[in-house]
Amino acid sequence: MSEVATISRRSLGEESSTPAGTVLIVDDEAAIRESLQTLLEMEGFEVETAVNGEDGLQRLGERPFDLLLLDLALPDRNGMDLLAEIRTQDPQLSVIMITAYGTVENAVRAMQSGAANFIQKPWDNEKLLADIRSAIARRRAEEENIQLKRALKQRYNFESIVGKSEPMLKIFDLVGQVAPSRSTVLLQGESGTGKELIAKAIHLNSPRHDKPFVPVNTGSMPPDLLESTLFGHVKGAFTSAIASKKGLFEVADRGTLFLDEIGTMGMETQAKILRVLQDRKFMHLGGISEIQVDVRIIAATNVDLRQLVKEGKFREDLFYRLNVISIDLPPLRHRKEDIPLLADFFLSKYSEENERPRRRLLPETLRPLVAYSWPGNVRELENVIERAVVLSSTTEIGPELLPDQIAGRGTPFPLMEARGDASLFDIMEECERHIIVDMLEKCGWNQTEAAERFRVPLSTLNQKIKRLNIEIKKKGRE
Repeated sequence: MSEVATISRRSLGEESSTPAGTVLIVDDEAAIRESLQTLLEMEGFEVETAVNGEDGLQRLGERPFDLLLLDLALPDRNGMDLLAEIRTQDPQLSVIMITAYGTVENAVRAMQSGAANFIQKPWDNEKLLADIRSAIARRRAEEENIQLKRALKQRYNFESIVGKSEPMLKIFDLVGQVAPSRSTVLLQGESGTGKELIAKAIHLNSPRHDKPFVPVNTGSMPPDLLESTLFGHVKGAFTSAIASKKGLFEVADRGTLFLDEIGTMGMETQAKILRVLQDRKFMHLGGISEIQVDVRIIAATNVDLRQLVKEGKFREDLFYRLNVISIDLPPLRHRKEDIPLLADFFLSKYSEENERPRRRLLPETLRPLVAYSWPGNVRELENVIERAVVLSSTTEIGPELLPDQIAGRGTPFPLMEARGDASLFDIMEECERHIIVDMLEKCGWNQTEAAERFRVPLSTLNQKIKRLNIEIKKKGRE
């Protein structure tokens, strides 16, 4: 079993029995401390208590806790001030504020300061227990995410790849096996599954890691421009060639060239790519001398290349040259156990980017995220979380911040309305059209902004808009 798989299973509690959670209660009233301690210990929690802020800080410094129950009014300091100090020591610690003075202002201040919840004395036992379990579950999910990322970075030097599902663990191990070789790799998977991230991981774990990693989206350029980009040209090779220019094969020499959307490449360009793979030589456009290069090729596609070969749209010899090692990336709907970890990763990323306190998902927000089919895969999930962080006014993100088709509001998703005789290709095109139109509407039909949100070149988005016959509204946002 892989190291990452072992860590993942241990974090899920398969190797040891643990208490329901460790809780520190900080309250100056002995009756409150004893009542809470008895309630929690009966439910299987491990509990410690502190009588004031200073005592609480000392306990927190001695051992880790899953949750802090913190009184707002302490004899030696204000609970809000103590919360701010605790946040600097342990930003991930779940905190529930308790007070006899429950005002809207105090609740808002507590949530903005990073508290998971705010309850008033006297409390309802069942609700308090539910809030505690929910906060501890979030804490453990965040810790699991950190452990997995640390293990992946230590073993593979992966960046921004999150996953604990069996399909992803197998891919992590496969990447570790193929990275040291110089063999060509073909990455296959739907749009948004993270093919470029995997390509970077292969490069970073290869002997070429200190040389260039050069990505090029072959589907975003017309054939002439693509060939000039890949192979370079000499001065005067065509009308606008006022100076000689290196191609990306030269730029990537002794490194890795990542050819994305290779299924869109024209037959003539395919023949030239094949020659480089066979002979490791090419010529500039308009040139007469051969150039020798040592480049590892990683190609990616979201279409079935075998079917394109049958249709005569892709060279069979090039396909077999590219398909030396094949890695199939699973769609997000086939690795749903990764959704909470991915959501947590994107919450951290966009909370930090937008300079906001760390956002958290309510349980009723996470449920529809896990249930949704995610036709746009990880990229769509990232966009949804970014939108929720930007629109949120508190640290807790509720289901009202999710798009209608995910939260179950409004009209059904087009996939659910597909004709019974529709082909899979027709259904996927309709899904893709829906995702693009939805993003364009959010961006006020600003195509440049939409392309940036999708993280694709503007030319790629324009090609998809044209292919899917999407009518662009001329009027932008007011």
